[in-house]
This record gives sequence, structure tokens and C-alpha cells, in this order.
Amino acid sequence: MSDDSFIREVDEEIRHDRAKAIWNRFGNLIIAAAVLVVVGTGVFRYWQYSSEQKAAASGDVFLSAVESSKQGRQDDAIAKLEELSKTGVGDYPALARLRLAGELIGRGDTAGALKAFDEISADKSVPEPLRSVATLRGGMVAVDTESYDQVKARLTPLSGAGGPYRHLAREALGLSAMKAGNDQEALNWFQMIADDAGAAGNVRSRASIMLDLLASRGVKAAG
Repeated sequence: MSDDSFIREVDEEIRHDRAKAIWNRFGNLIIAAAVLVVVGTGVFRYWQYSSEQKAAASGDVFLSAVESSKQGRQDDAIAKLEELSKTGVGDYPALARLRLAGELIGRGDTAGALKAFDEISADKSVPEPLRSVATLRGGMVAVDTESYDQVKARLTPLSGAGGPYRHLAREALGLSAMKAGNDQEALNWFQMIADDAGAAGNVRSRASIMLDLLASRGVKAAG
């Protein structure tokens, strides 16, 4: 036997003895850890499947409520949305609350709708994008019920450059300013929309119409 073969055999024997010693000492722990991994994976996959099923069920209820509303069955829509706002999963409770506020507008209850939008906007448990939508919808409702200063306080935070809802917020602010007789500020808001290449075509078209109307009144850009 060569020295190299002898050394390899001794090395393998040492490794075998070490592995045996480790197993004797930690074997039960290794088995327990393996069991925990298998059980944990199974529990996670069950939780994932269960969550997906609940989310799908919430989505079905939401779509059913929307369809009921479209068909004029508002009581049925509201009942489904109220239940979903309490028992839904994911973002569906917040979406249900937003839709409920919209249903109140359809019923002519603008005060109730505004209150509902304000509550959603102030609820930190609601995802920020949905809170912003509630703020926007509330501000749009407030155009008909509140002063320009109040609407301005609501919507100015959404009107800044780069904001996803800036165009609609500026449009509502322009309408509120006109309603208050503040044509100069109205012109400023509508001009911001017209000058913004990121504004959707329909919003820019409406802004251009309002600018033409203001121009017919003799309102001109300052400076």
C-alpha cells in the first residue's frame, strides 16, 4: 500500500468517525429540523392557497356588487359592499368602502359620501393609493358643497407636479375657483393642465374649453 492510499484511508476513517459522532450527538435535532421544514412548507402553502381562495371570493363579491349597481339594484349592491367592507381580505374592504361612498353619491347623499371619503382618506390602515383616491373623490364632491378655500385645502396636496392625480385635482380646483368667482386662479389651474404634456387628452380638451370660456370673459394670464 502506498503512502497516499494509506493517508486516504485514514482520512476517510476519521471523517466517518466524525460524522458518526455528530449524528449520535445531533441526529435527533437534525430529524426535528427536517420535520419542521416539511411541516412549515406545508403550512405556508396551505396558508397561501387559503389566502388566494379568500381573495378570489372577495373579488367575486365585489364584482357582483358592481354588477348589481349597474342593473339598478342599489340595495343589493350596498348590502354586499357593506359585508365585504367587514369580512373581505386584501384591499377589497377599502375598495368596498370607496364603492359604497360612490353609491351614496348616486342616491344624492353627497354629505354622507363626503363623510365616507374623508374617513377613508384619514384611515392609515388603508393603502396610500386608495387613500389618495378617496381624497380626490372627496374633493370633487366638495366642489359643489364647500368653499374654494376648503376645496383648495383638500386637493392642493394632490395637484403637485408628478402626482398621479394632479390633472383631475387641478380640474376640480379650477371649477371650484370659477364657482367662487375667482376666475384668475381658475385660469391658472386650467393652464397648468393645458401645459402638462402628461395630461390625458380628454382632460386637456376640457381644460382648453374652460380656458376659451375664461378668455371670452376677458380673463388673461397674469404678467
